[in-house]
Amino acid sequence: MFSTEEYIARRAKLKELMGSGLVLLMGNEEVGINFEDNIYPFRQDSSFLYFFGIQTNGLAAIIDLESGEELIFGDDPSIDHIVFSGPIESLQSQAAKVGVTHVKSGTDLSDYLGEAVSKGKKVHYLPPYRAEHALKLTDLLHVPTSKLKEQSSTELIKAIVQLRTIKSEAEVVEIEKALNVTVDMHYKAMEMAQPLIKESDVYGAVSQIALAKGVGTSFPPIVTINGQILHNHYRGNELKEGDMLLCDCGAEIASGYAGDLTRTFPVSKKFSKDQKEIYNIVFEAYSTAVALLKPGRLFLDVHLAACEKIVEGLIAFGLMKGNAKEAVAEGAHTMFFQCGLGHMLGLDVHDMENLGEQYVGYTDTLKQRTDFGFRSLRLGRALEEGMVVTVEPGIYIIPELIDLRKKEGKYLDFVNYEMLEKYRDFGGIRIEDVFLITPEEGGRILGNRLPGSAAEIEEFMLSHQRL
Repeated sequence: MFSTEEYIARRAKLKELMGSGLVLLMGNEEVGINFEDNIYPFRQDSSFLYFFGIQTNGLAAIIDLESGEELIFGDDPSIDHIVFSGPIESLQSQAAKVGVTHVKSGTDLSDYLGEAVSKGKKVHYLPPYRAEHALKLTDLLHVPTSKLKEQSSTELIKAIVQLRTIKSEAEVVEIEKALNVTVDMHYKAMEMAQPLIKESDVYGAVSQIALAKGVGTSFPPIVTINGQILHNHYRGNELKEGDMLLCDCGAEIASGYAGDLTRTFPVSKKFSKDQKEIYNIVFEAYSTAVALLKPGRLFLDVHLAACEKIVEGLIAFGLMKGNAKEAVAEGAHTMFFQCGLGHMLGLDVHDMENLGEQYVGYTDTLKQRTDFGFRSLRLGRALEEGMVVTVEPGIYIIPELIDLRKKEGKYLDFVNYEMLEKYRDFGGIRIEDVFLITPEEGGRILGNRLPGSAAEIEEFMLSHQRL
């Protein structure tokens, strides 16, 4: 939890950006796995957390934009709850720590909203991403579930995006805490990677690092020898000599802030010749992108520069041909780099993604492209001082994509399909770090140092005892 003053300031800025009416922010509920009392780990809604900072479930909050009144609705636990879960600090006391003096029972929320609506006040709410949000909003506002998203407040979405995009110094401290745990997770993965170990063994050890430090993971770790599958959560493969292991993981600390880093490293301690050459192409694209980070530059342009660097490297390697700029203009690079270069990071690993990429990563004048290889670019807008973004280029050789594009006769002027057939089982390589955008440094890497170049990774793999 941050200082009382920080929460008060965040809500004050929200009021300045908004017009009239009420802002309604829904906190999250506990969710049962297979019955009501066997629950998933509780995670508070990120926007509720940003403005009100309370981790208790079953809450809602209202900000009256005209009177300035701020209220939290919820109830203290019953004795039945206390018997099983123990006592918690009173809601009134928690509210005071974030500068809110008015606390009402959760049962009062419906009447409060009903009275406001009867007086013609507009209720600004965010598009629901959980079923319990949708059901509650339908009940409270008498809006059909099918209409909730379209009737949500674009004004509120844009105001929250504007505020949450720029990280305060205190937020950056929290993000670095999460990243430092994430770095430890990666060191453990590199130490463990050896023949006869299973992906699930590494996954378990990586997750244990986060849990042992009293935190959780910001998403299920991706630990795979099949790095060409971008979000691969199968963990049943046994590592063997010659494999590369891709580890994409992040810690989420108690305040809700996330880490997210990726490394790809050789199970055999050293990369093969081809693995190292292709790894170096990815690292060159990474270095090119990092050098271009600065306030005012379109992240879309950084993405395109990284794409061109990947194509240049693959032309030199022999898997592509022709002119790199023309190849990217035609989309031929998507044979090898199918996803976006990065995303914002903060209270969410893909920060604010539930609010809509068209608002978070793009603007009214810069629209998100919908063609293959660009619709997954979550961030295209101009970078701003105080943004925290990931840079994560990769090369992914996907046999199914090769077969499809050959059948379609696409990119014949740019892709050496004959040679590519020999590499169809190569896999994938990704490198990812997190950067704070500053005027002085452009992009300042956050978190403790993690080996990045092929030489650094091999040095670590050769010099550290496998555990």
